Amino acid sequence: MNIEALTLHGRHIRLEPLDTRHIPGLAAASAGDAGLYQWSPVPRGAAEAERYVAAALAMRDAGAALPFATVRQEDGVVLGSTRFFLLEWWAWPPGHQRHGRAAPDAGEIGYTWLAPGAVRSGANTEAKRLMLGHAFDTWGMLRVCLHTDVRNARSRAAMERIGCRFEGVLRSHRMAADFIARDSARYSIVAAEWPEVRRRFETLMAR
Repeated sequence: MNIEALTLHGRHIRLEPLDTRHIPGLAAASAGDAGLYQWSPVPRGAAEAERYVAAALAMRDAGAALPFATVRQEDGVVLGSTRFFLLEWWAWPPGHQRHGRAAPDAGEIGYTWLAPGAVRSGANTEAKRLMLGHAFDTWGMLRVCLHTDVRNARSRAAMERIGCRFEGVLRSHRMAADFIARDSARYSIVAAEWPEVRRRFETLMAR
């Protein structure tokens, strides 16, 4: 099932539907220290950015993802990318209050990366706040899952800082950025936890 493209506006960044017009910006955003992307598959250069966007749009067209470009509000500079994906519509029986919903019941946030200059700028925190707010407050989702390479200590710390619950390690779960079968650290937030996580975001973003 497909969902409509949307733009999410924050104070400092906005998440707009990823498109081919973002290719030059993505290539520019990923230039610099390659070591920053040791654990994340990030497009390096225009050719890789073109393939990256094409693959993301193919997932979107198949109804499997909703990809975004992360854009700085003040000047429109592309800072990176993120997306909803593996969205699930559960088979609620007729008569159930969730039967026939257009919005997904569960899904994942991932494929997240930022330009070196945007790391630790608050852009990732605001992007996650926008996406989780839309997932729980607008779509009424029951669960949002996040995974990262088990070796990615920075990403794991960021997930724990916003209140994600660690569920365990999935062995040989996905292909890693260094082309091995990586183990993934699995985190999640469920609807009942969202009010507390939202308060945590408010504290983080007020700093």
